[in-house]
Amino acid sequence: MNETHIAGSPAARGVFIAGTDTEIGKTHTSVALIHALRDAGLKVCGMKPVASGCDATPEGLRNADAVALQAASDPRPPYAQVNPFAMNAPVSPHLAAREDGVTVTMEPIRAAYDALCAQCDVTVVEGIGGWMVPLRDDLLASAIPAALDLPVILVVGLRLGALNHALLSARAIQADGRRLLGWIGNRVDPDMAMAMAEANIDTLRSLMPAPCLGVLEHGPTPPSAAARLHEAVAALR
Repeated sequence: MNETHIAGSPAARGVFIAGTDTEIGKTHTSVALIHALRDAGLKVCGMKPVASGCDATPEGLRNADAVALQAASDPRPPYAQVNPFAMNAPVSPHLAAREDGVTVTMEPIRAAYDALCAQCDVTVVEGIGGWMVPLRDDLLASAIPAALDLPVILVVGLRLGALNHALLSARAIQADGRRLLGWIGNRVDPDMAMAMAEANIDTLRSLMPAPCLGVLEHGPTPPSAAARLHEAVAALR
């Protein structure tokens, strides 16, 4: 089933944060971008529509990435709007949803996104895993930015394999009809030699079909990392 754009989006701006893989710093980058946009005087909300690997709390299932996005947001939205689909098992979302008896659909995601957009100037929507991770057997994660009609920023985890993953992801994003605003490098591997990391960044600047919007160092907290994302802020203003 191909779930495409659902009409009715508010005028507020939004952006989808995709990643070249899982565990490459999408949340770190998204939170840093939220702080950077807030520093520019904008009201910003974060969203993670689908999350697996959630923890049981008295308030219900909670995902650490979604909680971080909620905490960075101003105004601070209810958790259910930040993360409408929360699943327990730390596995691919289609398997986690199957285990929990949940069917991921676009309508609740659209409703939550619209509610966030009504409160803020920009909504930063973080994906789950890579561009083509299944949300259910007949629906991929790429359906979310399509349904919400969002441009994309790609987070590239700077480690061995980054070049191939980044170029394939960029090609898939554009083949799916999404506008790729640019990419953000994230130094996820502190053991990668600085010269090699810089060589990878130079190669990506040459081969990627969209500009570099910043490079985040390993370790700094998102508020301090925000200073490195002025080009990403400019792309969204």
